[in-house]
Amino acid sequence: MGAGKSTVGKLLAKKLGRRFLDADHVIEERCGVKIPVIFDMEGEAGFRKREAQAIEEITSEKEIVLATGGGAVLLSENRQALSQRGTVIYLHANPLELFHRTRGGEGRPLLKQGDAKKILENLYSIRDPLYREIADHVIETGKPSVNQLVNTLIMQLELST
Repeated sequence: MGAGKSTVGKLLAKKLGRRFLDADHVIEERCGVKIPVIFDMEGEAGFRKREAQAIEEITSEKEIVLATGGGAVLLSENRQALSQRGTVIYLHANPLELFHRTRGGEGRPLLKQGDAKKILENLYSIRDPLYREIADHVIETGKPSVNQLVNTLIMQLELST
């Protein structure tokens, strides 16, 4: 959450000549409501079920760049689909950076459940090892611009093929 998956993903897709998909946007289009409404109505478990269905379908497509929601790695079936069907890039940012990037919590229902900084630290402690488990590439998102990040990604992808 807040690592730049959608921003970086869009530019990466454009430079690679691929279609960009954001799993959260796909879910919103299917449901006709925003993610926070799904969380309000169905809770996190209901949202994660919808997310798993979307990831299962999306990862069967070819030649795409997919940005998942930050918690997509929580379910083993998502990790399996992502790692077996594509190249997984983990845009890594530390919890303090994520806190600064997500302040306000607009559209981020998990951050509305208390102290956002502590929540991000807890989410990071759970999610970071899961991302590292399936990542083909780990990219630090701290200082580089979006263009620099994408260029670094393209170089790493070229080296690994």
